[in-house]
Amino acid sequence: MRILVTGGAGFIGSHTVDALLSRGHTVRILDNLQKPVHLHGKPPWVPKDAEFIQADVRDKSAWERALDWVDAVFHFAAYQDYMPDFSTFLHVNAVGTSLLYEVAVEKKLDLKKVIIASSQFVAGEGQYQCPDCTRRNAPLLRPADQLARGMWEHVCPECGMTLDWRWTTEQHVSPPNAYALAKHSQETQAMVLGWRYGIPSVALRYSIVQGPRQSFYNAYSGACRIFCLHYYFGKPPTVYEDGHQLRDFVNIEDVVQANLLVLEDPRADYHVFNVGGGAPWSVTSFAETVRREFSARLGRELPRAEVPGLFRFGDTRNALSDIQKIRALGWTPSRSPEDSVRDYADWLFEQNNVEDILDYTMRAMKNLNVVRKADYA
Repeated sequence: MRILVTGGAGFIGSHTVDALLSRGHTVRILDNLQKPVHLHGKPPWVPKDAEFIQADVRDKSAWERALDWVDAVFHFAAYQDYMPDFSTFLHVNAVGTSLLYEVAVEKKLDLKKVIIASSQFVAGEGQYQCPDCTRRNAPLLRPADQLARGMWEHVCPECGMTLDWRWTTEQHVSPPNAYALAKHSQETQAMVLGWRYGIPSVALRYSIVQGPRQSFYNAYSGACRIFCLHYYFGKPPTVYEDGHQLRDFVNIEDVVQANLLVLEDPRADYHVFNVGGGAPWSVTSFAETVRREFSARLGRELPRAEVPGLFRFGDTRNALSDIQKIRALGWTPSRSPEDSVRDYADWLFEQNNVEDILDYTMRAMKNLNVVRKADYA
């Protein structure tokens, strides 16, 4: 097949490009090499066997050029960050996706499949149940004044008990920030416009994807990158809230297999799928896994993560995706977070341009009131 991969120079996109080429597909990449994610321009892992177009998904003419002769599209290009520039999220992610379908319909393109990269963040705080009155709840955002008092858990509005988390299905939607709102728009467009115009479309709601090639320079991209960079420079990482919040980590190799599956399997058409690791991890436990790995590599005991009572406004308390729906197609995660940490560390120690921008990123998020301090007094 002739396949377009937007964001193909990025993390998930580049690994998917490699897998598509290895299977004999013809690949074209559309990527604007946005800074700071691609601070040094086109990365060395972009293969010469793939055609490369440097352009922006907000540019309709770029879509017209990139979609010419294409059979299928993986749409990974996205704006990701924690900064409060809300219009950018919607302009890049939502409008960019609209242009994909707009051009496909105007040009009467015979697309066999469009696969949209979505995010676990679309589900927001996820699904919970009260252990006392057995009421099921779909919590909204935790109020800023609650977080400022260091009260991290969700409580039942009926009896005040701490709610128990549940694995969150694809039917649950509660986007908590501009990024999630834009991703939900992308999902909805794929399902509605895809079905209406006969363009088989799939949306993959990725959990926290981990592995090599995650940009050093993106404040958004993942605990693995953040913690590994801290320990690479001999610094203890900062864990937000109390460190007991739960996350669902999935390895990039498993994600690529999910991508290939939905490309090839017509049963996936017009569906949204969670793609996650299937196991809950506390952030503190994950930080400790990274610390042990880097202590062994550097030959000295590194400090444990610090928990100073900071929180990132807009974060979810727990984020855990039910993956039974995609399991039914034959996919299951096979690699662990420990594997992801080893893979990322292997790659990190091979690089010769690793820059310490961690303090700069933290200052920027504090200045914009994204990272805040809880007042325990």
